[in-house]
Amino acid sequence: MPKKRIVMALGHKALGTNLPEQKEAARNMSRIIADFVQEGWQVAVVHSNAPQVGMIHTAMNEFGLQHPGYTPAPMSVCSAMSQGYIGYDLQNAIRAQLIRRGIYKPVATILTQVTVDPYDEASHTPIKSIGRYLTAEEARAEEEKGNFVREVPGKGFQRMVAAPKPVAIVEIDSIRALLDAGQIVIACGGGGIPVMVQGYYLKGASAVIEKDLAAGLLAKEVDADVLMILTAVDNVTLDFGKAAERPIHTMNLKEARDYIAQGHFEFASMLPKIEASIDFVQNGKGRRAIITSPERAVEGLAGKAGTSIGEF
Repeated sequence: MPKKRIVMALGHKALGTNLPEQKEAARNMSRIIADFVQEGWQVAVVHSNAPQVGMIHTAMNEFGLQHPGYTPAPMSVCSAMSQGYIGYDLQNAIRAQLIRRGIYKPVATILTQVTVDPYDEASHTPIKSIGRYLTAEEARAEEEKGNFVREVPGKGFQRMVAAPKPVAIVEIDSIRALLDAGQIVIACGGGGIPVMVQGYYLKGASAVIEKDLAAGLLAKEVDADVLMILTAVDNVTLDFGKAAERPIHTMNLKEARDYIAQGHFEFASMLPKIEASIDFVQNGKGRRAIITSPERAVEGLAGKAGTSIGEF
C-alpha cells in the first residue's frame, strides 16, 4: 500500500498561551491528529511556540537578574526548552488518543536544530518581539550588548529578534527514519532551534524561525504528499480586513505568486504560510498545501473546506 504522508503545522490557536490552556489544546489537537493516523496517514507535527518561548525567555532572564551567579538564557536555549515541554504535552495527548482507538504507534518529539544563514537579509531587520516590556535603562543595556530594541508607545521598550529563513534541518535523517518506521513525529517545534554552522560546531543564533517556513521545508525534505497549515481562520482571504474581503478556496502557483505581488498577504502572518506552500508544491509532483483552521482540518483534506494550493 503506498504511503500517505502529511506534515501538520499547528498555530497559536491550536496550543493556547499558558500551561493549562496548552494541555487542553493538546488534547483537542490529538483527536484531529488521531483521525489522520486512523485513516492511514504518516504524520509529522510542527508547532508554534511564540507565547511559550516568550514566557521562558522572560522567566529565565528575570531569574538571572534576581539571583547572582545565574545568567540569562539565550534565545536558542529558550527555543529548545519550549520544544521539550510542548512536545511532552503533545506526544502524551496523541499517544493516549491513539490507544483509546486501539492504535499502538509510538509518538516521539525530536529536539530539532535548523540552520540559518548569518548573512540572511532578515538578520538586519528584526521583526519578532520577545520578552517583557523594558525600561529605558534596561533597553540601553540591551543595545550595549548588541541587541535590538524598539519603543512601544505607552508601554516601554521591547527586545526584537530577526526571523531568518530556514536553510537545513540538522536532524532530518532521524525524522525520516521514524516516519519510515510508521511512527508519529513532533519536530521543528517553533520553527526549530536556529543555529549557525561554525566549523565542527553548531552555534545558537539569537533569532526565531517562522514555523510555517520550517514546516514547508520539513514537508519537502520528507517527501510529504500534503502540507497542512492550521491557523486561526478557515480560509485564506483576499483584501483581508476590508469590505471587499473574500475567501479563496483554491489557488494554483501562478495565482498565489500574483496575489503575493499584489500585496494581499500580511508579511508576518499569512505571507509565510503562502510562501511555504508554494515552495513545497513546486518541488514535487502531486503535492498539495492546505491552509485552514483546526476545526476544518478533516474537511480541508477532503477539499470541502479551507484553501488548497497546488497545480490545479
